[in-house]
Amino acid sequence: MINTSENKIVDEIHGCIVCANLFNVLAVYTPEGKLLDCTVTSPGGHIVQSDQPLLVACDRHTPKEIEPRALSKNKKTFDDEQEDE
Repeated sequence: MINTSENKIVDEIHGCIVCANLFNVLAVYTPEGKLLDCTVTSPGGHIVQSDQPLLVACDRHTPKEIEPRALSKNKKTFDDEQEDE
């Protein structure tokens, strides 16, 4: 069982992946730095479900606008990880 008191709760600021509008995000990390959960605490935004944690988008953007950007962020992260190996 994980001791939740060891988890780190962090207030972060993330930009919308479509228009860069800023949102406050509350994130919970394990002591090893793995993201456990997160939520947007500013009005008008939401977490974009993807392989990359902490992608945020405005509620006004359509999935058609969000999806290509989320996919490109995931590809960039994957490519960066491959270069590190």
